[in-house]
Amino acid sequence: MKKMYFIVNLVAGKALIAKKLGKIIDEFVKADYEVTVHTTQSSDDVINVTQYACRSGFDLIVCAGGDGTLSNCLQAIMRSENRIPLGYIPAGTTNDFAKGLRIPKDTMAAVRQIIEGTPVPQDVGGFNDDYFTYIVAFGAFTNITYETSQQIKNIFGHSAYVLNGILQLTNIRATRMRVEYGDSVIEDDFIFGMVSNTASIAGLLSMSNFLLDDGVFEVLLIKKPANPIQLQQIIHSLLNMDEEIDKDYIKFFRTNKITFTCLSDEPISWTRDGEYGGDSKVNTVFNYNKAVSFIIGREGNPNYTADEEFDDEYDIEYESNEDYSLDYDIEFFD
Repeated sequence: MKKMYFIVNLVAGKALIAKKLGKIIDEFVKADYEVTVHTTQSSDDVINVTQYACRSGFDLIVCAGGDGTLSNCLQAIMRSENRIPLGYIPAGTTNDFAKGLRIPKDTMAAVRQIIEGTPVPQDVGGFNDDYFTYIVAFGAFTNITYETSQQIKNIFGHSAYVLNGILQLTNIRATRMRVEYGDSVIEDDFIFGMVSNTASIAGLLSMSNFLLDDGVFEVLLIKKPANPIQLQQIIHSLLNMDEEIDKDYIKFFRTNKITFTCLSDEPISWTRDGEYGGDSKVNTVFNYNKAVSFIIGREGNPNYTADEEFDDEYDIEYESNEDYSLDYDIEFFD
């Protein structure tokens, strides 16, 4: 009998996971798991109990919660000598990372995927001395995810982020940044920048043609627009990234290491997996290739062959390793 440590955030998303908790545990027990359940009390609590599970002989950890809960579990696993596999039941408001792994939105379908799936190593991000699952970012709107209260998220769901973002449209300001990656150095005024490893950002921006285990992250930088009309054009381009990119104001590339230096008088705040990530003036992002194994189904497995059929619940394009041929050094503005 395998030993599972089950970490549950009862207030994630619209707090619906609590109603299904008994059924979830029953499914795991029927699949011959010995289940230890822990309900989260705080971010530090998640980190502490995850580290306990890693050193106490458990075969896997299952996390039920939002992106923040998952990120805290990952922090602990990365700091542990025994990095045991991680299963994820998305129960938050946006569940961005789950989309990239093609984990079903339906709770019981996600449970079945953990029971029937296999551990597959995925990339993990390093942000200074911390870690992240899918994104670090600075600038416009990045404070929305950690300044929008859980109560508002529970009431309005995904719309809470949109409403909060609209209220901030008049307060966008640029920050002078120096960006260094590979042999390239960029210095400009940016209103937004992010390093990501995901198919979706806050449920708004969608990305295709990416992999979660290729050793590189996607980087998006947005220059300061000269007027509101240009800002509107940028927003339109972001919402239609697969069709067009505003090359005058948007820069997109891939790298495994990048350093951001804030050249403004005041440091700028960062977000890490939807939580506050600090305000250091110099920040370095690393890619730890295939550092943690996530339990996923065949659709999220990079070795999955495209001729097998499956239901595409998230309506996102994916390519196999063999078809992945994007140029990592593409630059869209001078």
